[in-house]
Amino acid sequence: MKIAIAQINPTIGDLLLNAQKILEAAQRAASSGARLLLTPELSLCGYPPRDLLLNPSFVEAMGITLQNLAQDLPPNLAVLVGTVEPNIKADISGGKSLFNSIALLENGKVKQVFHKRLLPTYDVFDERRYFEEGLQANYFTLDNIHIGVTICEDLWNDEEFWGKRTYAVNPIADLAILGVDLTVNLSASPYTAGKQQFREIMLRHSAIRFQQPMIYANQVGGNDDLIFDGHSFALNRQGEIMCRARGFDTDLVVVEFDETLRDLQLGSVEPMYESEDEEIWQALVLGVRDYARKCRFSKVVLGLSGGIDSAIVAAIATAALGKENVLGVLMPSPYSSEHSISDAVALAENLGIKTHLLPIGELMQGFDRTLDDLFAGTEFGLAEENIQSRIRGNLLMAIANKFGYLLLSTGNKSEMAVGYCTLYGDMNGGLAVIADVPKTRVYSLCHWLNRNNEIIPKNVLIKAPSAELKPGQVDRDSLPPYEILDDILQRLIHNHQSAAQIVAAGHDPVIVNRVIQMVARAEFKRRQAPPGLKITDRAFGTGWRMPIASNWVGVKNAYQTKTTATPNLNVSSTALKTPLQTSPPQGERL
Repeated sequence: MKIAIAQINPTIGDLLLNAQKILEAAQRAASSGARLLLTPELSLCGYPPRDLLLNPSFVEAMGITLQNLAQDLPPNLAVLVGTVEPNIKADISGGKSLFNSIALLENGKVKQVFHKRLLPTYDVFDERRYFEEGLQANYFTLDNIHIGVTICEDLWNDEEFWGKRTYAVNPIADLAILGVDLTVNLSASPYTAGKQQFREIMLRHSAIRFQQPMIYANQVGGNDDLIFDGHSFALNRQGEIMCRARGFDTDLVVVEFDETLRDLQLGSVEPMYESEDEEIWQALVLGVRDYARKCRFSKVVLGLSGGIDSAIVAAIATAALGKENVLGVLMPSPYSSEHSISDAVALAENLGIKTHLLPIGELMQGFDRTLDDLFAGTEFGLAEENIQSRIRGNLLMAIANKFGYLLLSTGNKSEMAVGYCTLYGDMNGGLAVIADVPKTRVYSLCHWLNRNNEIIPKNVLIKAPSAELKPGQVDRDSLPPYEILDDILQRLIHNHQSAAQIVAAGHDPVIVNRVIQMVARAEFKRRQAPPGLKITDRAFGTGWRMPIASNWVGVKNAYQTKTTATPNLNVSSTALKTPLQTSPPQGERL
């Protein structure tokens, strides 16, 4: 039996378009001689549909579309389609009104429907908000082959692999007890760096443990802040890779199940990426391309400062949308260095994108005159510095509004973490391209991009990072060196380490305490930031749910560092460009 995997890129909510993509994949699969076609989780509506599921007309339209799709499919081809199914017992026995389901379509009809058993509620997942869990092991028989059906999270509860159980049941183990010949998994698994290797290791363990060949079909494409990498694959009973689809692209792959050996045979295997930088680059390019396309933008605009962050964002945008669809705007102030302009121009020439020069000196003077009486008797400081950034943000938004462009913001994760960014200034935008990319990774990506020829100008890579909001300013005036800052942030945000643990790893306790405070006080900014593409397991997006008004960080820090000093727990919101210091700065309250 030939089994095809349709690695499709659905648009959330566009039921007709998604059904057409499934139909086209089915026609190709039938032409290749496939008997069964797999599509991803919720392939009919796209994942994650979020609160669209609360709309009864949306659910009803999905049911109608599913029935129509069943009638249009090629004969002699069975197709597994991701959809939702009403829970008809909910009003009587309680529970959620929907199931996250897979429908088996064959010969013009919906033959069977299978419900997801494990519903994730962590990070970006909130499936218990919408769905009731399935209670039965899912399988069907096709041409005398017994095929187990699992949906995404159903794979992620092997107690031998994890050393514990997160859920009460293990759907894979249940299917093994039933003696199925083959297990398929229909997934919409968001990308994070290195996740594909982990998936393959995890499924290899299950395939060997239960002596079951396994096929994993994953969604591809960008949906809001989430990127789905595809990389669908299949394993034989020995846990060996029998096929693998492309990463970050639509694909249709076919693998054959040998009915005599009761195992999968070797098919086409796409190679893995040579480096994590290449993988992250492909993810970000796909994320920008799909965000723009699905939000109906054809062109983007961004500010080019001559710095490394705007350089990598411009390069990503050019790869995603084409050089003719990217506009870089240079907005020098009296504090801008000469190389900020020349480096930005050199980058634009390397990329082949258009630029426009808008000096902001006169606009700054206008703000100074307007605020002169009110600011009389005060010293030049953060408020005046940030006006420059807000002028630039206003100009970029004006261009975006005037011409219908998508404005890309260029702040990195390190800056977003500690609040080294300006509300209504450099945070303006419709998409934060590198908001989940630490500064050290930005450098790594740029060096990878330059591996064959210079795209990011050399001077951009070697000069000290600076916001250039006052004479001689560099980031190290306000922040620790990025290699130190990023390691602290990794330990704090991703590894959930205490201040004491981070200090024990070799970091200065004064710097650690200061960074922890900055991260906590910057929460109000992150809440107002544009959506940022997620590439790590702990991004400042839909999976980040921290309170803004909270003193816990200060209290926790005092306990965990075991210091005798009394912590200042009555701290204000952080200033927009705050210097590194042990006492809380007087920041703006917004």
